[in-house]
Amino acid sequence: MLDIADELNRWVEQGRDFAVATVVAVGGSAPRQPGAALAVDSEGTAIGSVSGGCVEGAVYELCQQALEDGETVLERFGYSDDDAFAVGLTCGGIIDILVTPVRADSAARPVLAAALAAACAGDAAAVARVTSGPAELLGRALLVRTADPAGSYEGSLGGHPELDRTVAGEARALLDAGRTATVEIGADGSRCGQPLVVLVESSVPPPRMIVFGAIDFASALVRMGKFLGYHVTVCDARPVFATPTRFPDADEIVVDWPHRYLERTEVDGRTVLCVLTHDAKFDVPLLRLALRLPVAYVGAMGSRRTHEDRNVRLREVGVTELELARLRSPIGLDLGARTPEETALSIAAEIVANRRGGSGVSLTGAHTPIHHDGSREVSGRIGSVA
Repeated sequence: MLDIADELNRWVEQGRDFAVATVVAVGGSAPRQPGAALAVDSEGTAIGSVSGGCVEGAVYELCQQALEDGETVLERFGYSDDDAFAVGLTCGGIIDILVTPVRADSAARPVLAAALAAACAGDAAAVARVTSGPAELLGRALLVRTADPAGSYEGSLGGHPELDRTVAGEARALLDAGRTATVEIGADGSRCGQPLVVLVESSVPPPRMIVFGAIDFASALVRMGKFLGYHVTVCDARPVFATPTRFPDADEIVVDWPHRYLERTEVDGRTVLCVLTHDAKFDVPLLRLALRLPVAYVGAMGSRRTHEDRNVRLREVGVTELELARLRSPIGLDLGARTPEETALSIAAEIVANRRGGSGVSLTGAHTPIHHDGSREVSGRIGSVA
């Protein structure tokens, strides 16, 4: 649901009634992951997607029905080729869809409205909704925020304070990791006599991409980083090159020595660092620091000869073999890239493969999953599913 927060928040502000269909569980080669959503308002306007087109028509009708009767429903869609007119996923996967009416009289509307507003504001927040359990709890929601005192939450899953506290704790843990996931709570823990499954959707600020080196390849990489949903910073010690005119798509341009900037800026486990300076006086102090930080990715541009020389210099300043093993150099996947745009694509492909656990090999002839269940790092609001 939070993947279409901007549009849904506008609907809330305009007082529209709508129903939102959210992917809450997947199996096999499903096209969308938990958290993906499609919404339909009372005028029939639809936004978002839950399957890339396979079952959108049926889900649209479910949303219209939910708006009419005010009932939350859980529907499963799987593969079906026995009947040419049957609704199913051509990819062979299975998806469970939770359809929740968000009407003026809906108990969950205030909580969902607050979650959407937080996502649009770039605030870290997680909304938890019951996706399996007693019918009267289905679709009930609560919200946690990192800015709130530990243990606090908004909303309720149905009048069981201990259940609310349990789910709020699970939601806060997933929010701290920036993950969207389902949580199973046993009958004892649920305090309602039945097991529950809860979907927790996390909304966190976009992950950072810091590009060091204001060169033409950097300009293409900035555009690619923005396309992937990163908050992109360009850093270079040379003010004549690090300018808004050269990097109009960058969120931030910093004129400073790269290692000095990295020392004072905030990074986390989702941050990617792309070192395009390929100049030892910049690279060595920068990489010495970067390889010791808990970031998702560190890549450095340069020929294989530059790479070998750089590694020698890094060892001389105390970088260990274990730290060197983290360095992606020469940066990017082997695409045969030559232009700045092709090189940016190769770097972006390596970043995605590193994040999702992909091998980077061609899918043709390979017996590897197309979609990977796990994620080595977590993205921002869009694509935040682990």
